[in-house]
Order: sequence, then structure tokens, then C-alpha cells
Amino acid sequence: MTVLLLLAGCIEDGWNVPPETLDGRGTDTATTTTETGGASSTSTGTASQTGTATQTGTATQTSTATQTATGTQTATAIRVAVVSDLNDSYGSTTYGTAVHDAVRSIVDDPPDVVLSTGDMVAGQQSGLDYRAMWRGFHAAVSDPLARAGIPFAVTPGNHDASGYASFSAERAIFEDEWLARKPDLDWVDDSDYPLRYAFTVGDTLFVSLDDTTVGALSSAQRTWLDGVLDTPATVRIVYGHVPLYPFAIGRESEALFDDTLEDLLVAHGVQLFVSGHHHAYYPGKRGSLRLVGTSCLGSGARNLIGTSSTSPKTVLRFTVEGGAITGLDAYGGSDFTTPVARSSLPTSVGSGADLITRDDR
Repeated sequence: MTVLLLLAGCIEDGWNVPPETLDGRGTDTATTTTETGGASSTSTGTASQTGTATQTGTATQTSTATQTATGTQTATAIRVAVVSDLNDSYGSTTYGTAVHDAVRSIVDDPPDVVLSTGDMVAGQQSGLDYRAMWRGFHAAVSDPLARAGIPFAVTPGNHDASGYASFSAERAIFEDEWLARKPDLDWVDDSDYPLRYAFTVGDTLFVSLDDTTVGALSSAQRTWLDGVLDTPATVRIVYGHVPLYPFAIGRESEALFDDTLEDLLVAHGVQLFVSGHHHAYYPGKRGSLRLVGTSCLGSGARNLIGTSSTSPKTVLRFTVEGGAITGLDAYGGSDFTTPVARSSLPTSVGSGADLITRDDR
């Protein structure tokens, strides 16, 4: 099975929270936003790279299934794609060339499921036409995937369905839009779809988190996650918008910083946690848990912590086969078939308790 992640939309300011909001450390949030969607965060990382190398290759891969003489299927490779942060400036109802080209590349080389790690529309501000924004997104992304028969499993981002109370109206619209487009999947728990939910593809468990705010998950969501991760599965994959720990310059305070969640994921044998929001691709790990930050397909690409080069727009692809996740790479270029070379990425990002090591180290 192959899974594709569409990298969430990249409004440059990225975060628009009530003034009373605290970050995951219990201090005032470090982000500042503008009404025009421009970035105003101050970079705190140190530059150590000047370019992003790519290696030649194509993303093309086919799902495999072996059948016995009686027609029983005995083995299947699951292909996955992930997209993230596809949005543009506040209120935008159209999408850039990169979004259209990325979707075309997925349709041309279809996975078994596409995940989105959030920020599909450019909301989190009053006075916007949310229905028009969602119509624009569906025309550019949802409808082409639906016509191709590719299931599309989305998770909320802060610009789609922020969990802060002042954005409850747009959160309700998000729920309404996606309840009407619920994919045909083998559901484990869809009682809170499209916010948090779980499904299986073959013997792989996929879990979407409702993590659109900084700081640790609520105890209620953690209890729910603990239960759903008990579902029998060979591979367990969790995805959400806000990362466990920071990847990008200017977003150092915008993470979950949730050691208890990390311990829970490890205890249940979760192999991969994929996130958006930081607009920078990094295939990382902490012990046995792989943490992958996705780049954006919309506006506002960022630098990884400790680098001076902006992360390219990519689609993340990987395969689940034989109880393992293989071939995990981000593909960019004009046709989204050129993999980003790991050698072009720093060997680690962050420091101290937040350190994330590149997954090939």
C-alpha cells in the first residue's frame, strides 16, 4: 500500500491565536501574525547550509498483491501519499501551480490512500468566505482525487479548524464539509470524524489526531488514542497538524512538546508520526519513533532549524510492506518525481530535549 501526504497549506504567518494563548512550555506564544498573512516571526536558528540537493529518480511505484491458485490474496504493499499546508494568503479561493501539479502527479501515479496533515484553506480570521474557500479547495484537490478513486483522509489544521474557542464557527464548517466527503475506508473509530479518527488499510492502522493548538494533547484525547492504538495491526501510523517537536526556524515554540504522548506512541509500537504546520521537510527519528515534518505546497516555505535554505515544495510518499515502512521520501521538482536527497538535510534539528535526528543516522 502506498500512502501520499499532501503537504498542508502555507500561510506565511501560520498562526493566529487569541492573546491569552500559551505555548507548550507555558509561556506566551512566540509567533506574531499580520492581517495580510505576512510572516513576522524572528528566526532563531543558525544557518549552516546553502542549498538543497536532489537525487535523480522517480516516485513511480506499483502496489503489489500475490494471489494463490485459489485467488486468495496473501501479500499486499500499501502505497501512501501525504500533502500538507496547501493554502495561500488569508481568504484565498484559488490554488497555486504547485498544488495543481502535485495533485496531477498523484493522480498519474495513484497511491492506495492520500493523507493531508492540515491547512487546506486560508482561514483562522473573521470575515472570510469559508464556503468559497472550501469550494476552491475541492475543485483543486478533493474532486480530482475523488474522480481518480483515491481515498483522501484529512486532518484539521489551525487554518481549517482551529481548536481555540474563538474559531468555533469555522471549525463547524470544516466538520460539515468533510462529513459530506467521508472516504470509503475500513473505519476503526469514526465517531469524531473528521477531527480525530482511525482506520485500517490492510494490516496498517492510521490514526488522525485533532492537534491544531500548541501544547500537550488533552487527557481525553490521549485516553482515546491509548485505546485506539490497541487495535490489532502490524504497522501503526499517526498523523496530525502540529508536530511533536519543532522542525523549522520561526516555529520553535509551535509544537506539542508532549513527552507523555511520545511515550504512549513508543509503548504502542507506533512506527511513524507525520505532521505539518512547519512548512519544512525533515525525515527524523527519536529512538524507534520516526517523526516526519512535511513541507508546504502553498505559500510560506521555511528553513529547517540550523539551515539557510528554504525547504522545497514536495509530496511525501512511502510504502508499507512486510510489517515495515519503506521508500519514505519527499518528491519535488516540476513534476514531483525528484526525491530530496537526505544528504542535503542536516543530520539533526533542534537541541537538548527537542533534538530530532535524521532517520538514516
